[in-house]
Amino acid sequence: MGGCTNWLRKSLYVALVLAMVAPAGGCKQGPWALWSAYSSRFIDAQGRVIDPQGGDRTTSEGQAYAMFFALAGNDRLTFDRLLNWTRNNLASGDMSSHLPGWLWGKSPTGEWKLLDPNAASDADVWMAYTLIEAGRLWKAPSYSALGRQMMALIAKNEVADLPGFGLMLLPGPAGYVHQTSASLRSWTLNPSYVPLFLFERLAKEDPAGPWQHVALNIPRFLRLSAVHGFAMDWVSYIPGDGFYPSTGHPERDPDAPMGSYDAIRVYLWAGMIDAGDKQREELLGAVPAMSLYLADHDAPPEKVSDRGIPLAQDGPVGFSAALLPYLRSYAGLEKPRARQTIRLSMMKDRASGLYGKDQAYYDQNLALFATGFLEARFRFGAGGELRVEWESA
Repeated sequence: MGGCTNWLRKSLYVALVLAMVAPAGGCKQGPWALWSAYSSRFIDAQGRVIDPQGGDRTTSEGQAYAMFFALAGNDRLTFDRLLNWTRNNLASGDMSSHLPGWLWGKSPTGEWKLLDPNAASDADVWMAYTLIEAGRLWKAPSYSALGRQMMALIAKNEVADLPGFGLMLLPGPAGYVHQTSASLRSWTLNPSYVPLFLFERLAKEDPAGPWQHVALNIPRFLRLSAVHGFAMDWVSYIPGDGFYPSTGHPERDPDAPMGSYDAIRVYLWAGMIDAGDKQREELLGAVPAMSLYLADHDAPPEKVSDRGIPLAQDGPVGFSAALLPYLRSYAGLEKPRARQTIRLSMMKDRASGLYGKDQAYYDQNLALFATGFLEARFRFGAGGELRVEWESA
């Protein structure tokens, strides 16, 4: 009898937890508390997103994500501050002709400035997409015009035609094409840099551009680059030989190839694909191994080896958040979803409203994407268009 009682108690708890992450069903929600907590903690009055765990540095990725969250939360004042700071400090005052440099921080001489002018294409694509959608949703054509100008720069500087494969996004303008011999080149790519819905939306905005070709190649890219169904952080492409796990910068990165802090976003993006998207099943089918692992593990691994072997260390709380939309996309994974939801809930600091013992910047970004999506504060349509709760309200 005690066993039946325990089973019933556990079943009711699972049902309760799943109800907590169920879509809002069109009901008007209150203010986005996590975004408010995040912006208070990590964004200064100028509009600079600060990463305390990274020596108070600022990245173009952080600026891009915050711009997206500000749009999703209908926070135009913060959006403009973020945009202006990015333009003035990362893009030489003109984002129509300069892609933002990826890293700003304290130099060895103590000066705070742009440390690396090379762009990061994931940030660039997120910014261009967000500007396009900000112009549409806020009825402000100047945002969309800037987004289209960024698209032109991305197409010119960050898209490559890989021999034997097709068009794909490079991680940045410089440093990712390697001349290994007089007749042999290789390319370094990042699977987490290509959320399918972004490219589908950009393809509608610019049908003559490379976007549709990239979008059609993304599921195949993920499938061919995933080791035994696990996404990798970085991969190399060798024409005639295919994709292999690699490090981001082979010339200077001593770490072994793996799937970890970059790769976790591959599952997050896949989980947010609209159910009506024709490429959804192929995309999810490219990275099924994490769902199988979580069927009988309490937490996602922090690292997966280049042989597709999960390592023992549990990933941070942000990993659990990132995997919730992904797990929701598979039938029969209610218990794994509940376990990750419970882990996320237990690691929320009630005083600050942030997640994790260290309240790490990156964990909050993953949680903002995942919980904002699950709460239906934003969704991506079948054509990649952004749907926000406040628009219908």
